[in-house]
Amino acid sequence: MRKILGKTLALAALALISGSAAAGIENTKHNLSSTNNIGTVGTDVANKTSNTDQICVFCHTPHGANTSAPAPLWNKTLPSTTYTTYATMNSSTIDGEILAVGSVSLACLSCHDGTQAMDNMFNAPGSGAGVGTGAAGVSQGYTWTGTGQTTGKITGIANLEADLKNDHPIGIEYCGGGITGTGTTVSGSCKDLDFKGATDIKTKSVNSQQVFWIDRGTSTGVRDKEDIILYTRTFAGGAGPSVECASCHDPHVETKNTDNVNFMRVTTKNSDICLACHTK
Repeated sequence: MRKILGKTLALAALALISGSAAAGIENTKHNLSSTNNIGTVGTDVANKTSNTDQICVFCHTPHGANTSAPAPLWNKTLPSTTYTTYATMNSSTIDGEILAVGSVSLACLSCHDGTQAMDNMFNAPGSGAGVGTGAAGVSQGYTWTGTGQTTGKITGIANLEADLKNDHPIGIEYCGGGITGTGTTVSGSCKDLDFKGATDIKTKSVNSQQVFWIDRGTSTGVRDKEDIILYTRTFAGGAGPSVECASCHDPHVETKNTDNVNFMRVTTKNSDICLACHTK
């Protein structure tokens, strides 16, 4: 009886884990496949293509990936757009250096600057379907349905375009700079004291690169889905944590609350996402 009960509990746990994993990107607007059945989200109908039932392929491929991309196994051409960034605002409230658009933010803008169709791929779906078919910026010619796009190019509020002055700064030194790290030790202090400081930041070395994050999750000292990820870039003062698109957004997660914005790492309720970094 104990063995039967143990097996039953193990199978139930496995089913829960599998169900949880399947409930990620599949139930979001980033599921651009013909399997997307999330229907209407507010006034926006999910974008769908009737040409493939694959989900991950619109961003990732196990073979023939874009090796120049900052995201793993990236299946898209990086944009060659010239962006106007927040740095041109010359804001008196900005203490940190703002770099040109790069890092993981450039991968996000592969679709979200509206210049490239969402079905532009390095490696098309299907075995041997053509490594490099999208390398020259050529889409797969899919038939798209739904609002928020025109012939597969993002339109509306999700299209950030080339002018990023009205968007949260990306490629910017976290807290005005001053934070460095070695191993698991965070050194220095924030130049701008209106941000969470060194006691809230964690760091570790991954593949000989120092990585940083603001620890908010349930596992202290371990990066998890609820942490604010800070991407390491080289500023004038040296390598340090940078705020990028994926610091606040996780492209693989569902909405957390009914009043939340899609793909946020932290809920927007009570401005929790803002207060994860800013001390106001």
